[in-house]
Amino acid sequence: MPLSVETHEHGLQIAERFGLSVYDGMVAAAALLAECKILYTEDMQHGRVFDRRLKICNPFDARC
Repeated sequence: MPLSVETHEHGLQIAERFGLSVYDGMVAAAALLAECKILYTEDMQHGRVFDRRLKICNPFDARC
């Protein structure tokens, strides 16, 4: 997803609400706006769910 004003604003809100870095907030916002259901990353807490529709999955975790 391109970085738009909408992505940026949503990313800042996510970062503040969930205590993430701004960068991680932008990644989560882009995934949400792209309507992804799973975000594979080792940088966020495995199993965490954003907005009841985006689940974080650590690809190095056997539970993923």
